Amino acid sequence: MKFSYTMDEYIDVADASGKLLGISELKSVIHQKGLYHHTAHIWLYTKKGEILLSQRSALKSICPLMWDVSVAGHIDAGESVINAAIRECQEEISLTLSESDLIKIGVFECFQSYESGIIDNEFHNTFIAELKIPLSELSPQIEEVEALKLVSFDEFENLLKLSATNGHFVASNTPYYKKILKVIKTQIQNQS
Repeated sequence: MKFSYTMDEYIDVADASGKLLGISELKSVIHQKGLYHHTAHIWLYTKKGEILLSQRSALKSICPLMWDVSVAGHIDAGESVINAAIRECQEEISLTLSESDLIKIGVFECFQSYESGIIDNEFHNTFIAELKIPLSELSPQIEEVEALKLVSFDEFENLLKLSATNGHFVASNTPYYKKILKVIKTQIQNQS
């Protein structure tokens, strides 16, 4: 079975607990064999109580055109989690962030298999950060992001309630999305 990727980069392999094993493999091989690996997820929010969502590119082999995390990507072999988060923001939406902008909220397991044959065993190293520029200043990378939108917390919650049937979010990720919303709400309350 062939997998199509715009880039087939090397990624560090982890064990089932997330510990790096000191070896790397091509992303295509990792997804074919179901090897454990790490990704960086960055959820962007505004002080007005909005969350930035990215629509996955139509070119993606996993969940094309579904709405998901603001920015996400694999951590390259030898790359730090924080550098991957900063790089992915720049590449995917042309947003420049520094380490001090990012608040790490945890590592979330996401182990899923897809009809395409991809076995995706990821550890999402998850950050939140305040989006301080207008949506119009962001520029989506067409291979990764089809569109961007800001949604209110209420709209986010309403979309989640119907995620099993509305085709908006990746339904299997609903518990993860709910945790993210709770953390972002708490962050905004603490900032006020």
